[in-house]
Amino acid sequence: MVSVFQALSIIDQNTDALASILLPLSEVNGCVLAEDVKAPINLPPFRQSAMDGYAFQHGAQGELKLIGESKAGDFKEFEVSISDCLRIFTGARVPDQVDTVVMQEHVEKTADGIRILKMPEKGTNVRPIGEQIKQNEIVLKKGTKINAAIVGFLAGLGISKVLVIRKPKVALIVTGNELQEPGTQLKPGSVYESNRVMLETAIALEKVELIHSDHVLDDKESTYNAIQKALEADLVLISGGISVGDYDFVKGALEKNGVEEKFYKVNQKPGKPLWYGKKGEKQVFALPGNPASSLTCFLIYVTAAIRKMNGTAPIDINLKKGRMKGRYTNVFNKALFLQVREHAGELEVYPKQASSMLVSFTQSNAFLFVPDDVKEICDGDEVMYIPFKL
Repeated sequence: MVSVFQALSIIDQNTDALASILLPLSEVNGCVLAEDVKAPINLPPFRQSAMDGYAFQHGAQGELKLIGESKAGDFKEFEVSISDCLRIFTGARVPDQVDTVVMQEHVEKTADGIRILKMPEKGTNVRPIGEQIKQNEIVLKKGTKINAAIVGFLAGLGISKVLVIRKPKVALIVTGNELQEPGTQLKPGSVYESNRVMLETAIALEKVELIHSDHVLDDKESTYNAIQKALEADLVLISGGISVGDYDFVKGALEKNGVEEKFYKVNQKPGKPLWYGKKGEKQVFALPGNPASSLTCFLIYVTAAIRKMNGTAPIDINLKKGRMKGRYTNVFNKALFLQVREHAGELEVYPKQASSMLVSFTQSNAFLFVPDDVKEICDGDEVMYIPFKL
């Protein structure tokens, strides 16, 4: 049995970012750049008007004659004298012979043009070439996590594809003869299956590709075959069947499939019977079957491995400091992950903390982390917590 921090360290030592892949912008949200991105063009690529108004040569006096207009998408030159002006619109190219744009609110229209009521400074409302980005400038660093703004920025540079770290492919197996699909009449001795849909939902938040999800009965052959198929993925998650009961076949099936054990059991509550191993570069987590234990192990350990695999974050428990509200005694000699409600750094422990109970998660937004050598936490004590989102 290992400690929480030993388990995280072992996962860290055995986890690397996946290979890079060139993908279109429509598929890269949430991915991480695998290389620096240089601007292929200046942005803006031409002198551009920042306002709807009138373009003219600064220094002009009196009434200006209107000789044409420039709207977004146009590219034409004009013979513009010191006494002329052009109607111009936001985003339109500013022709070479003019240097300033006056806002339309600051002019008075005349029979042949305009009279400027409030003279702007030279260059006002003209965006110069490369004002935002210069051609060949590094605009995004390797390791940048892509979001909607970055996708739009890349598209504005004319970039349609980028090299990113590939998203992990995940396979999920849930075991148990007693499990019954929700929406059916519950049979005596059965329970509704919750772990599969719970973990599928949690996996979706990590922006990975779930390629396989299956419910397997508790027998050796079915378990072996399901794991063999699941090992096509980069990361395999198994929920249930990892303890030492007569009908817990997961550990043996993993060994038979050539998966090397890296650790088994963590000195923690909930989630002690957590198993972690590898086959080549493929990651395998066997989570406890109790729902709260399964979700806790997923949020603490599996998400850490996923984020290192897709390059978004190093493996880190991400402890934050808070203040305890109430009192708690640790009688288990184990590290505890207690579901709590955190508000403004104050933590209140939800009363129902059993491994089988998900109700505590529905009322919580963080784990209170209690180290195994801490026996009692009093009201007002400084404590460590881990926020989570579901």
